[in-house]
Amino acid sequence: MVVVAKLKAKAESQAAVESILKGLVAEVSQEEGTLVYTLHRSQTDPSVFLFYEQYKDMDALVAHSSTDHFKKAFAGLKDLLAEKPVIEMYDELDAI
Repeated sequence: MVVVAKLKAKAESQAAVESILKGLVAEVSQEEGTLVYTLHRSQTDPSVFLFYEQYKDMDALVAHSSTDHFKKAFAGLKDLLAEKPVIEMYDELDAI
């Protein structure tokens, strides 16, 4: 189970958004069913952040989304984002 989440910060909120997202990564590292949780920033637009996430299964994703640290982070981001996050889910087809 792979999730890609794209978030766009308001121009004046980039540093605050980065701080919240990095804090979330630290918390998520303790989640048992989260296999990969990588934060990226766009090379062409520094206000755009992207998470690449991989979970053991759907139950692990639901557990992640239900944690207090996830809810707290997204509550803190509410007024800092320029638009609603874009979240897409993928099934793995092949890998090396």
